[in-house]
Amino acid sequence: MSEQAPSPPARPTGRRKVELDPRLAAYKGVWVFIEHERGAAHQVSFELLGEGRKLADALGVELAGVVMGAPGEATRRFCAQAFHYGADLCYLVEDPILAEYRNEPYTRGLTDLVNVFQPEILLLGATTLGRDLAGSVATTLQTGLTADCTELNIDPENRSLAATRPTFGGSLLCTIQTLNYRPQMATVRPRVMSLPEPDTGRSGRIVEHPLGLVETDIVTKVLEFIPDQNRDQAQLAYADIIVSGGRGLKRPENFQLIWDLAKVLGAEVGASRPVTQAGWVSADRQVGQTGKTVRPKLYIAAGISGAIQHRVGMEASDVIIAINEDPAAPIFDFATYGIVGNAMQILPALTEAFRQHLATARKAG
Repeated sequence: MSEQAPSPPARPTGRRKVELDPRLAAYKGVWVFIEHERGAAHQVSFELLGEGRKLADALGVELAGVVMGAPGEATRRFCAQAFHYGADLCYLVEDPILAEYRNEPYTRGLTDLVNVFQPEILLLGATTLGRDLAGSVATTLQTGLTADCTELNIDPENRSLAATRPTFGGSLLCTIQTLNYRPQMATVRPRVMSLPEPDTGRSGRIVEHPLGLVETDIVTKVLEFIPDQNRDQAQLAYADIIVSGGRGLKRPENFQLIWDLAKVLGAEVGASRPVTQAGWVSADRQVGQTGKTVRPKLYIAAGISGAIQHRVGMEASDVIIAINEDPAAPIFDFATYGIVGNAMQILPALTEAFRQHLATARKAG
């Protein structure tokens, strides 16, 4: 009598419910680090406050801004701006040591704040400063950090932050949860989230906390600040109009058609990753997961297929016009308007049409 092979175990259905460590219940609140430099707050901080407000409301907790800097009117102004963009309170760490950003004192100050007041979520901008600080704080606190997120939500089953980001070179989107560690940390690049309308009538309370360091504790010293003098560098993040080209333009000399249209429209020039990797344009003009994230009023994409790597960098544009020879190109799935045709013929026609229209408008005005 032959033995029957055992049946394979049944595949689990749905998500496995995870029991959270009861100690995590002490962590409450959503925090946004307010990044600033040379007397001005970075707009990504206000974008994150808008997103943080949604998360805090979903959890039924307070939203807080975190301001660190030298004593003075500027830090108080940043707290006031945090209230305008949705914060209920602001944690303030003032000390002359914090006049210029240095990793060691900022990491110490933010880490101490977290240990004392215990937030469940901490958000920072994925800027040069924010990435440097977030990595150090997460390592010091031994918690998880999800970088370059494109979407933030709350999992209703366990109150955890569900942070979505592209992975595998931008070919997939994955959602990450830090279940048994707090705070849950995430960084978001500028222009990924929409900027909320400020309410200048809002106010809140300020909670002050000492830094507890002296200058001799800090290894690094700021000797001089040298501003960026590169006026030719692309300014894609805050452009109202962007004209981008991809490898569908066939040859590098054809990319001049992108420059011509952009000049007429007063637009910035963008590009897909294959184009920048091929050296057709400089890397600072790349739009996508490994490039810039943009949110213009008008985005014109010529010869770009619309793969996820590029899509996550520009899909928040108000109006997207796609030009591609392939009617099945993924970009047509989310473009506002699509033109199926040869970009080398369509781009010059668009350039001339806009030039004539603008000339007529100037005469009439």
